[in-house]
Amino acid sequence: MIAFVRGTLFEKRLSPPSAILEAGGVGYELFVPLSTYDALPREGEPCLLLAHDYVREDARLLYGFATAAERDLFLLLQGVSGVGPKTALGALSGAPARQIKAWIAAGDAKMIAKLPGLGKRTAERLCVELKGRIDPLEAAAADTGSDESPLPQACRDAVLALVQLGQPEDVAVRRIREIAQRPGAPADTAALVRLALSAR
Repeated sequence: MIAFVRGTLFEKRLSPPSAILEAGGVGYELFVPLSTYDALPREGEPCLLLAHDYVREDARLLYGFATAAERDLFLLLQGVSGVGPKTALGALSGAPARQIKAWIAAGDAKMIAKLPGLGKRTAERLCVELKGRIDPLEAAAADTGSDESPLPQACRDAVLALVQLGQPEDVAVRRIREIAQRPGAPADTAALVRLALSAR
């Protein structure tokens, strides 16, 4: 099983998105989501991709990822009936992994259905089968802002504090997400908790 490939980026192709890495005199072709493709260095430069080695009767394919979050979600999506590697890779090309996790945790099948290769029924299956396998606190923290996610730890701590105070987890997640998305939202846990409690 190949866990990663480290070498020199020999070539990158956009259709379908893939990268050929030369390592030890061997060229490895890895199919990648668009997010990973965008993160690739220039050809001829060093490159490291996490990998998933997919073997079937008629082929052996390598899939590459810039981050562990992408690879983990790629594998998680394939645990749902009707979702294979090609579909999972297409979904990851449609939105950041953190955003897809947030949609699954929220049960937002409508947004998931907009991802490439996923229809309404598959999106609903993803929500039902994977919702319990996505950490709602992690998803809430990831869904609170831009790609830089400026408040993930504070949001997570605030949700945990609210749950300890007796609030249902889904209510705490929703309130913290709403507060964190406001302009000028506080960056510390205590202020987030105070605002969430005052909204009761």
